[in-house]
Amino acid sequence: VHSTERANLPRNMIENSMFEEEPDVVDLAFPTLDPDEVVYEPRSSRLLVRGLGENDMDDDEEDSESSARLLGMSFMNRSAAHRAGSSPYARQAPPSSCSRPSTRTTVVCVLFLVIVVSMSMVLYFLPGCTFTRTGCPKENSTAPMEPVYPNSTTGEPFPWAELRLPASVRPVHYDLTVNPDLDAMTFTGRTVISMAVLHATKRIVLHAADLTVTKATFQLGEGQARVVTLLEYKPHQQVAVRFPEELKQGQRCVLTLDYHASLSSTYDGFYNSSYADKDGKKRVLAATQFEPLYARKAFPCFDEPAFKATFLVRISRRDGYVALSNMPKAKTTNITGGLLLDEFEKSSVNMSTYLVAFVVATFQSVSKNVSDTLVSVYSVPEKKDHTIYALDTACKLLQFYNSYFDIAYPLKKLDLVAIPDFLAGAMENWGLITFRETSLLVNNQSSPLQKQLIASVVAHELAHQWFGNLVTMSWWNDLWLNEGFATYMQYMSLQHEYPLLDIGNHFLTVRFRALDKDALNSSHAVSARADTPEQVAEMFDSVSYEKGASILLMLNASLSGDLFRKGIVGYLKKFSGSNTVTDDLWNSIADVTQQHPNIPGMMNTWTQQKGFPLVSVSRDGDLVTLTQEPFLLSTDATESAPSRWHIPVTYVTAGCSLTPDCVQVFTLENRNATLKLSKDVKWLKLNFQSTGFYMVDYGTAGWAALIEALTENCTVLPREDRASLIHNMFALSRLGRVSFRQVLNLLAYVVNETEAAPVSEALAQLNTLHLQLEKRNELDLAAHLKRFEALMMNQTWGEEPCVSKQELREALLQTACALDVPDCLQKASDLYRVPGDLQRVVFSVAARSEDGWAELMQTYAQSSDDAQKRKILQALASTRDTILIEGLRGELVQTTELPLIISAVSGGFAGSLLAWDFTQQNWDALIKKFPVGSFAIQSIIMSTTSHFSTQTHLDQVRPSVHGFKSSRVHVQ
Repeated sequence: VHSTERANLPRNMIENSMFEEEPDVVDLAFPTLDPDEVVYEPRSSRLLVRGLGENDMDDDEEDSESSARLLGMSFMNRSAAHRAGSSPYARQAPPSSCSRPSTRTTVVCVLFLVIVVSMSMVLYFLPGCTFTRTGCPKENSTAPMEPVYPNSTTGEPFPWAELRLPASVRPVHYDLTVNPDLDAMTFTGRTVISMAVLHATKRIVLHAADLTVTKATFQLGEGQARVVTLLEYKPHQQVAVRFPEELKQGQRCVLTLDYHASLSSTYDGFYNSSYADKDGKKRVLAATQFEPLYARKAFPCFDEPAFKATFLVRISRRDGYVALSNMPKAKTTNITGGLLLDEFEKSSVNMSTYLVAFVVATFQSVSKNVSDTLVSVYSVPEKKDHTIYALDTACKLLQFYNSYFDIAYPLKKLDLVAIPDFLAGAMENWGLITFRETSLLVNNQSSPLQKQLIASVVAHELAHQWFGNLVTMSWWNDLWLNEGFATYMQYMSLQHEYPLLDIGNHFLTVRFRALDKDALNSSHAVSARADTPEQVAEMFDSVSYEKGASILLMLNASLSGDLFRKGIVGYLKKFSGSNTVTDDLWNSIADVTQQHPNIPGMMNTWTQQKGFPLVSVSRDGDLVTLTQEPFLLSTDATESAPSRWHIPVTYVTAGCSLTPDCVQVFTLENRNATLKLSKDVKWLKLNFQSTGFYMVDYGTAGWAALIEALTENCTVLPREDRASLIHNMFALSRLGRVSFRQVLNLLAYVVNETEAAPVSEALAQLNTLHLQLEKRNELDLAAHLKRFEALMMNQTWGEEPCVSKQELREALLQTACALDVPDCLQKASDLYRVPGDLQRVVFSVAARSEDGWAELMQTYAQSSDDAQKRKILQALASTRDTILIEGLRGELVQTTELPLIISAVSGGFAGSLLAWDFTQQNWDALIKKFPVGSFAIQSIIMSTTSHFSTQTHLDQVRPSVHGFKSSRVHVQ
């Protein structure tokens, strides 16, 4: 999946677009379970017991954790989802205050607890006693505990109590027929599931959500099909069939389910969408979004990634519509009601349910044959001319991936479909990738920066055809195996195939923002526990995507030659068609290199614990001491358990600092280590080109030496290293390790800077501070921003073909106009033909006046350029006149753009108050429209709260005041 915002590329992507959980408390005396009682779990799952498990934490520490993810995190309370009779998302009344207990009360309570604990220990260690619901029998018993099952919708006991499905039965093949009615916004369906019995069982449990099953039949082997009763347990979105006799291991069986449902209105499952054609007539369509847990809303299925099967899909449609699915169409037949039934080929690969997809719409396509694959791009007819760039890009990248992975794309066709009303940025369904229009379509006038965005999303989703589709993570706790790899490959492939797009700058910025978010105590490990649907949705965040990509870059940079590629090719070939856990990847890479004999041991320090290290440098003559510690911005950082990483430290020195040949590598595994330098070396710079996922503090003398070197000649270091010094210095100032005066001393050199990366990072950091201080009416920082005025005034306003120069001038001119620099405002107002990369700057200035705002709104309504419309929308929402903002109405602006609007509105002082009030007042409606934990919800919360810097705002966010049901709210 791919995110829709550049700052979060690749994400929900969502990409969608954040979590940490207290371990479940389990009874140490658990009974022996039959195979049928075992939940289907990945090989890497661990049963955690309080006091004995990993990452155990106190209740107080857990309460201090943030599920708000206020700098890119979600508000939801993950553990509340299981509490009976409570919704984890509904507003709750603030808890009543209570007085401090008396000394006598405290003593009585302590004595009572001691007695209870003592009796429990005595009873626990009594020999020969197995505790059940009926208590302890007088005689020894080896009988297992009787499971406690919930009641189904009929009142009968539902034969399963876990969120995860049992492992007793697995699907082999689905025969799926879907009949959408786009007038009534409903659909009917029939699902025929062929299954294999892995363990003796008396039940079959699978998923179904918001489906009304009208008939269920069951056939065992070659026997006669018979009607069976289907039980449903809605809280877990599960249905089940219970049998009087056991199904035997090795038997085959078929379950057939007829059902009907409404098309979803929340952008997940099988949902309805619409657009206006060139004549203004409304056209309706239906599309799917099944990742992560929404296939169950379209057909009954085993909706977990490890339950792979083949699929044969049939879809009915009206004449004039096109139906698409994962596989090529095999035939079309006429059916009753004047409808056509398209049957697609049986899938040639085993697929997880979240990768199944279908679309019914009045789309048109352009196509090209590449490497025995028919590549097509579909869009509404009016935008067919905007598909050519995506088609060419997809074809070129498909050939690259076929060669790089040494595994040919396994399907005969690859469709890329632009959906007018699509919440995700894109979704990697096998053979039928769906996109938001702004993530796929560009016209001939689009800027190279817009083409860079389109190419990035296409590269990300194509990489998923191998990482995620061909080889799939066993469970969502290892989502990073899908998303981290697709993110890494999108940048690597574009650097190789499209060097003029200069994607390296964007990847560098992505790594910086990932570090910023991972520095919060509310972050989580790359491979993290995810049980509930909300926890699974929250995994689609910067940790899984950007941090996952960053640690892969770090590993590749630490290996010589082509070893990294050989390792991942071996991984793909070994596990093709299967499911994996993180250790499978590390072991595959370790198999091809003797350079690092303990790849799993090293890399698990980066995936099994949250956060990243700060490496401090101290020098005494020719001895340099490196010290690592966790980098945490939270005030309670000292309470966290000490962490250690195996850090492949790279460094260059004053004598040689610009090329990879200069790089030296030092592995820091312990807290401290030393290395030797020549005494005449004036300075050293760690983390060459910022390929490592860590920060560095050089100490007072070390920083002074680097600042002096940059002041004398800023090109003494590569642009990535100059940008990383700026990023590290700002981060250390937030931590209190350096003064803001030192930050300003470093920024003094930037007046001589010519590269986009360092200037953009400096402006991004200063703008963030400026926004916070502006809302407190402290405007002194604006003077420091104006030190860039000379650079700003040197920028041209005409066409600029170089991508990096476009990035540089957009950042400078956007800041200049925001600071009301007169020359910037005048030129933006006078510009007649606006280059694509300056549209956002010019539109933002125009939106300040009532007449300009109205003209932009009219242009928005008439434009067919999706990239331009999005920039106009951002400008309309960023106006300083909050009365004008109220003119943004839903009949003109799609609901999927609401997170973007809230983000833009939140940028100014008055708008931020409006956005925060809107979010509080409409919270219940927002979580009904957007999936809880989704990138949309995360974006809304981040936008409305990330600039908060006062105690008053902190009190508003905290659940005890505001009423959001979350026990972990964390504001930076």
